[in-house]
Amino acid sequence: MEITESKGKIGITVRIPAIVTNRHRMVAVGRTLLYGSKMADSVDITANLAAVRAEIEAAARKADRNPEEVTLVAVSKTKPAALIARALAAGQRVYGENRVQEAEDKWPALRDDFPEAELHLIGPLQTNKVRKAVALFDVIETVDRPKLARALAHEMEKQGVRRDCFIQVNTGAEPQKAGILPEDCDGFLRDCIETLNLPVVGLMCIPPVDEEPSLHFGLLREIARRHGLAGLSMGMSADYPVAVAFGATHVRVGSAIFGARD
Repeated sequence: MEITESKGKIGITVRIPAIVTNRHRMVAVGRTLLYGSKMADSVDITANLAAVRAEIEAAARKADRNPEEVTLVAVSKTKPAALIARALAAGQRVYGENRVQEAEDKWPALRDDFPEAELHLIGPLQTNKVRKAVALFDVIETVDRPKLARALAHEMEKQGVRRDCFIQVNTGAEPQKAGILPEDCDGFLRDCIETLNLPVVGLMCIPPVDEEPSLHFGLLREIARRHGLAGLSMGMSADYPVAVAFGATHVRVGSAIFGARD
């Protein structure tokens, strides 16, 4: 993959046919994708990654934790491939995407040059997208209902693969959000692990924006402790240092790395 700049635009040469979209004002020129996004031109990805990693390290050490226990998941949803390529070139290897189709459009070309990149699905998953999700993603962080759990278990067996799964818990019981309710979590976890043999490695949550996140991080940690689960995916750009203090093993950071949306 080759990244070039010309007249304020960033180009990325890929080895597969270009998918043309209007989301980032992308234009296909031969086999080069040019992005006219101002965001892609101005964001210092390397500096932002260094700052986030330093804050993770500081929060971990303050909590008497090893910083290496915390995985930074760079949230690349809605971000153009050129911007992601710069993060990959800067050494970031774990990414989160919200939509199967968007990831399917961007990541095959990126993985041609960075095959060690790890991709997490962090958005809601419809059962009709399970086949593609299991084929594309390394980790599914949004298992939130029995029907989806059954579909994932079946598809993994069919494809002969095992994908680490996180159970998404709706710690704030918000009706507009996905996630299993805390009071239903124990039974759902038992079904996923014991009945379906789903490879559940941890829990994930997104606290309500108007509430103290530490309350939700503490609740998630307690549910995980009851079930002997080590993985805790919690904390985003606004609160990831707090999440690290509460034991997060994965923090999902987007705007602090890639900048605000255009």
